Amino acid sequence: MRTYTPKKDEIVRKWYIVDAEGQVLGRLATKVASVLRGKHKPQYTPFLDVGDHVIVVNAEKVVLTGNKLQDKIYYRHSGYPGGLKATSCQRLMETHPERVISMAVKGMLPHNALGRAMFKKLRVHAGPDHSHEAQSPEPLSV
Repeated sequence: MRTYTPKKDEIVRKWYIVDAEGQVLGRLATKVASVLRGKHKPQYTPFLDVGDHVIVVNAEKVVLTGNKLQDKIYYRHSGYPGGLKATSCQRLMETHPERVISMAVKGMLPHNALGRAMFKKLRVHAGPDHSHEAQSPEPLSV
């Protein structure tokens, strides 16, 4: 018997909306990454992008446990000598709260071209408003 592999026209993509208010960052990110990968579908295939679109609202109200808000540091490098930049999670939450969720989800996706394609289906908004009403997203329980 042959292994079933979904064809491109057989993949149906749905839209989900997640309210991050009061949710723990890591638990929220794992659920969102799982939906982006398509692991909730019966036709899940590890080497294909069969996942759905996810909209996250209220990113500024996400919760971090313990002392992570003060202790967690995000690093980036410009590529030049001495170009290492460090930003605390607290400062990032004040300036760009949507990046905290985006970076957590991106780290849970495959680190290759397939993961980059999956990541493009994530939309994160700091407040409760989003511009994707036309897609009529379904609520996703986290």
